[in-house]
Amino acid sequence: MTTFQAGDITLQKVREYVWEIPREGDMRVPARILASEALLEEIKADRTLEQLRNTTHLPGIRNHAICMPDGHQGYGFPVGGVAGIDTETGCISPGAVGYDINCGVRLVKSSLTYDDVRGNEETLVDALFEAIPSGLGGGGVIEGDHDAIEAALERGMEWAREEGYAVADDLAHCEDEGVRHDADPSAVSQKAKDRGHNQMGSLGSGNHFLEVQRVTDVFLPEVAETYGLEENQIVVLIHCGSRGLGHQICNDYLRKIEQAHSGLLEQLPDKELAAAPAGSQLAEEYYGAMCAAINFAWVNRQLITHRTREVFEDVFDDDWESLGMELLYDVAHNIAKKEVHDVGIDSDGNPAGSDVAVDTEPRELYVHRKGATRAFPAGRPEIPSVFRDVGQPIIIPGSMGAGSYVLRGGPESMNLTFGSTAHGAGRLMSRTQAKSEYWGGDVQEDLRTQQVYVKAQSGATIAEEAPGVYKNVDEVVRVSDELGIGDKVVRVAPVCNIKG
Repeated sequence: MTTFQAGDITLQKVREYVWEIPREGDMRVPARILASEALLEEIKADRTLEQLRNTTHLPGIRNHAICMPDGHQGYGFPVGGVAGIDTETGCISPGAVGYDINCGVRLVKSSLTYDDVRGNEETLVDALFEAIPSGLGGGGVIEGDHDAIEAALERGMEWAREEGYAVADDLAHCEDEGVRHDADPSAVSQKAKDRGHNQMGSLGSGNHFLEVQRVTDVFLPEVAETYGLEENQIVVLIHCGSRGLGHQICNDYLRKIEQAHSGLLEQLPDKELAAAPAGSQLAEEYYGAMCAAINFAWVNRQLITHRTREVFEDVFDDDWESLGMELLYDVAHNIAKKEVHDVGIDSDGNPAGSDVAVDTEPRELYVHRKGATRAFPAGRPEIPSVFRDVGQPIIIPGSMGAGSYVLRGGPESMNLTFGSTAHGAGRLMSRTQAKSEYWGGDVQEDLRTQQVYVKAQSGATIAEEAPGVYKNVDEVVRVSDELGIGDKVVRVAPVCNIKG
């Protein structure tokens, strides 16, 4: 098959698992979808491809817009989308980052085995659910006062370490060492800060969760050894973001940009792509506020880690250091970062899309990753030194019934995806549809028969996150692995899970 028809959009096959929407009309670059034909059948079911095509209209976009194998419809910019946009001639788009700024995942290792946990699943899931705030609204591990909020926004995990909630290794094993120094707390509205003060250390709702898992398969033994992972080991995956604070920042700046840059908005096919021109006051303010929200999210996940360690100490009657509860890595998947990448130029040295470029040059870009994970390969200086010879750890959550993966940054990621890969399985159906097709109690009982213990604030939450509402994570990861943008290291299976 050399073409794939998705409604009025014709995809052309570039090579195996790489499909392209050719440039036409006002598209500035082509759009590329990284997927198998089976995944394309699911991706074409909503507005993902239309939204991806729309992103190619953003000023300063370079090479091509990209959709990952887990792509699905989002707010303006598809979830699973990646766009590298020039920091001098382009723009920055809050919608292309998303409302949950620095929604991300981290994996905490342990020296426990599945046999150590077997028989204690109910005790553990009950203790975790009791200790870690979840669900809509307020309540966190700590009640953040004015000084705590300001410090968390400005210094991220450096503040968490100062306050005793983190150790030095936690920072060393976090993307950007857990702090964006471009953060500007003064660019964050008081309303956003107010929403964050009682949500410091909380999972929230939706697809956020904490899951105790066991390593079931090892694909790259030498890399797994470097990561400190082995078969039958117990690990903990934490998935959440910047809560109401990040949501408010996105909303604030979308409204400001719509008013201040209506001329640019009129040139775009979807107002949800509202963007501030590079170098403008709002671009600088949004970037500073976004970086502050990134810091807040890292603190949020760190506080949950701190509380998780305390729970394991109580349940297994040992200190967390002796239990080996070290952080493997923390990666963001809703973010726009300034990174230098090679971009296409034509024979005259002008910017060119991947379809007509004859050469490349390094340029600083706002790399928008929305539902996409940084996947830097071995040798990149941004990677912690302990991983630099093998590549950055990547954490890809699946569903409550399907397991998850740890990958390592693949060598082709810098050529194909601005150093990115997928962020999860990707949704197949809306939450409304999920609740009409699944009953939370039935899902919970079915998972129990598979020795997976789930606890949530409501049955509706479990129904919304039933395994059947997600794409096949094995297929998503297989495509990433085949393309060489993220290589399989280990697979993990759920043991117990708490949700909001």
